[in-house]
Amino acid sequence: MLRTYGKQLSNAKRLARFRRALRLSEAQDVVDISRQARRRELVERIAREIMENLIVNGAENPVVEDILDRLEAETGWPVLLEYPLDGGDLRILRRSEDGPESLGPEEAAQLMRRLWEITLAKVDETML
Repeated sequence: MLRTYGKQLSNAKRLARFRRALRLSEAQDVVDISRQARRRELVERIAREIMENLIVNGAENPVVEDILDRLEAETGWPVLLEYPLDGGDLRILRRSEDGPESLGPEEAAQLMRRLWEITLAKVDETML
């Protein structure tokens, strides 16, 4: 009877260690996911700030210049982002030899989506 009791105690200790190790690994996974989620949220917040304030206002900033250079390299033509003086929506223009040309709604939406992706990637690259 004592031998059986000793085996049960040994098994119970092993099971307790296993459960503790399992909980620690689960807790580590939760911490990693939490860190990744916080980082992603921070990257998106900074990218949104860059999109809303720096790119649209034409601020001279090396990060903004790199983002716009990447966009222009992908499109193959210089991109102009401007707000009309009458306070309308953002206009996306393509510089050409004949002067600036306005993009259609579908092409402008694709360009803005790509601009967002490039901005996210740039912010993610530069964050520690």
